[in-house]
Amino acid sequence: MGGRIFITMKSVDNLSIELNTILNSTHNGIVAVDKDGYITILNPAAERVIGKKAVDAIGKHISCVIPNTLLIDVLQTGESNFSQKLLIGNRTVITNRTPILKNGEVVGAVAVFQDISELETISKELNSVKELNAELNAIIESSYDGIYVTDGNGTTLRVNSAYERITGVMGEEVIGRHMRDLEKAGFYSQSVTLLVLEKKKPMTIMQTIKGKKDVIVTGNPIFDENGKITRVVTNVRDITELNRLKDELEKTKKLTKKYYDQLSELRLQQIEMEDIITKSNSMRQIIILALRVSRVDSNVLITGESGVGKELIAKLIHKESDRCKGPFIKINCGAIPENLLESELFGYEGGAFSGAKKEGKPGLFEVAEGGTLLLDEIADLSFKLQVKLLRAIQEREIIRVGGIKERKIDVRILASTNKDLKQLVEQGKFREDLFYRLNAVPICVPPLRERKEDIVPLIYHFLKKFSKKYGLKKTISSEVINQLIDYDWPGNVRELENIIERLVVVAEDDYINIEHLPNYLKDNFKNKRTDVFIKDIIPLDDAISKLEKQLIEKAIKKYKSLKKVAEALGVHRTTVIRKKRKYNI
Repeated sequence: MGGRIFITMKSVDNLSIELNTILNSTHNGIVAVDKDGYITILNPAAERVIGKKAVDAIGKHISCVIPNTLLIDVLQTGESNFSQKLLIGNRTVITNRTPILKNGEVVGAVAVFQDISELETISKELNSVKELNAELNAIIESSYDGIYVTDGNGTTLRVNSAYERITGVMGEEVIGRHMRDLEKAGFYSQSVTLLVLEKKKPMTIMQTIKGKKDVIVTGNPIFDENGKITRVVTNVRDITELNRLKDELEKTKKLTKKYYDQLSELRLQQIEMEDIITKSNSMRQIIILALRVSRVDSNVLITGESGVGKELIAKLIHKESDRCKGPFIKINCGAIPENLLESELFGYEGGAFSGAKKEGKPGLFEVAEGGTLLLDEIADLSFKLQVKLLRAIQEREIIRVGGIKERKIDVRILASTNKDLKQLVEQGKFREDLFYRLNAVPICVPPLRERKEDIVPLIYHFLKKFSKKYGLKKTISSEVINQLIDYDWPGNVRELENIIERLVVVAEDDYINIEHLPNYLKDNFKNKRTDVFIKDIIPLDDAISKLEKQLIEKAIKKYKSLKKVAEALGVHRTTVIRKKRKYNI
């Protein structure tokens, strides 16, 4: 009897050891409680999950170790609970809970759980990948340009719907096929993908699809961390649309130019009626340039001989600018002594020098605020004032004579001179930095002798002006007009204006003839006059025709250029062309 009991106890011990071994080696956590909820079993896997040792947990109530467990519910209901997700600390587990029954009575409960934290992380990453993939697909499909993707060997992986729309090539025709095979099959005139794989850099080419559709394609390689090409992404754009836009742009540019030319012509006509009289192309280009620069606030340097009309150009720029409502102030830098010019330009503070007003005086920079300041004869400005002027232009501020306070200015600077400023810079007589500041936009007004087409319109303009001024009605002979055309006009437009005023005043008759001209113009007329010898009597019309033909032939032989021929004969170029046709020259 005793022997049988010994064997039974040994078997029980072996069974207990075997059970503990199983519990300790299982990967899943196991927790058991008695009928009152106190922990009786907690294996190593459970230790890892709850972060507590078995020796510290066994004997304690389950709610103190795992507060959110449902084992208490199992003890109370006697019902099993399977596949429930539970958060223990920062770990997520799946648990199965079952009651322990003895003779139909609940004597405890056991929970078996598996740590799925890593699976949760993987699941989240998988969802992120799915979301990124969906986002990437949406981006590729929403692209207006076609997108064509191959692997690092040149095999087609995917195309977007825009590619199918642009090229007419469907995805099922090309996906899974190598670019070399598609090129041979006539799908593409040339594969940009193969060029990218060969050159290992982005490439752009013109491509013909199935011999019909012309597109522009750009292939871009994608490299892995080892520098190997894993993908080639090609962007495809329909140049039919680009060509259409280009044509529309060209039409718009032409239309804009047409409107601009028409507007410029209207403005030129208005200007001619108001201030400036011109018919020469060179002068019209000067006016167009002046109109163009009037729309910006750049400094302008106006050059040209005395009397060519530099001030008129400056006034035109001001009048057509956004500053037209502001003052236009002109100062002649060569007509005022240096000691006075500084105070005239920059003003002075009270008591700055003897004779100065005690309240001070603003200079022309301040007077011209919001408008335009024309510095005439700028070449005569002293070096000292050149330094102050340069600072005023660069800093947009001035300091009055005898003052220390800086005053902000808002003035557009125009400068004019009849001297070669660049040459003065080379001679060290003018500051180079100031020259380049002033010379932002250069305008050179040509002398009157180089634009003889303007002489006749100017003659009649001044004739009308002074006849009205003095209450007279004068006309002028063609001989006088020809003589005035033939003159070189060293004083330019100003000299011509003075001559016409003199002729209107001194001519006793209403008809101005050669004898009314000043002596130096009469002498010029005599020296250049050529007598025509008549050998026989012929009809007047025939004589005129023969003379015209001979003159034109000689002029063409001498000058070659029709423009110079016209100038020599005192007629317009179109007149020379018409006469050439008439006389078959």
